[in-house]
Amino acid sequence: MPSDSALRIVWIYPDLLSTYGDQGNVLILDQRARKRGIPVQTIYVRSSDPVPDSGDIYLIGGGEDRPQILAAERLRRDTGLQRAVHRGAALLAVCAGYQIMGTVFGGEEGQPVQGIGLLDIESSRGPARAVGELAAEVDAGLGGQMLTGFENHMGVTRLGPGVRPLSRTVVGTGNGDGTEGCHAGKVVGTYLHGPALARNPWLADVLLSWAVGPLAPIDDGWYNRLRDERLRAVLPA
Repeated sequence: MPSDSALRIVWIYPDLLSTYGDQGNVLILDQRARKRGIPVQTIYVRSSDPVPDSGDIYLIGGGEDRPQILAAERLRRDTGLQRAVHRGAALLAVCAGYQIMGTVFGGEEGQPVQGIGLLDIESSRGPARAVGELAAEVDAGLGGQMLTGFENHMGVTRLGPGVRPLSRTVVGTGNGDGTEGCHAGKVVGTYLHGPALARNPWLADVLLSWAVGPLAPIDDGWYNRLRDERLRAVLPA
């Protein structure tokens, strides 16, 4: 990113997909960038608007079945997000947004709905809803800490050979096979709300570093207190 231009953070379809505080992920990225002196431009893209392909970091959140189907239909037609990712932009997709990034997901009655194919995953409806706190050991390739968040979904997600698990669950359901989320290139998918980046500031910094390069350290006291509190609540002593 040129030094004289702002970091462009694009929040996709807040009118359709923005449950359980997922918009907080946008605020966390903005705050952590600005604390490092990085100028930020935040772009909110409603479902009636085209998705610009010139962003640096894209975020999409969770939602109910019908809004998820509508969002997938619009993203398939629009292709702005696909162009941006193929160009090298970073993406964090949460819950319903995570499923949309795959090749197929389960609709309102469990019927298969076509995704947009940015991740080599397939999702369907599971036998029971996964609700509650989750803790998971992060893939060493990302160099992060223990993952913490809140999940509320009916999804079961199968990972293909083109992706790696984001983490392996210690507490919670995640993808349904002992893993949670996935990543490939500069794309991260997860079922975790919280919002995820408030609970996992290291993951916010991974996304920022993909966009702007190495980052200066900042004070993570507030974030660490939140992380410690939530992890103590679910992990064995």
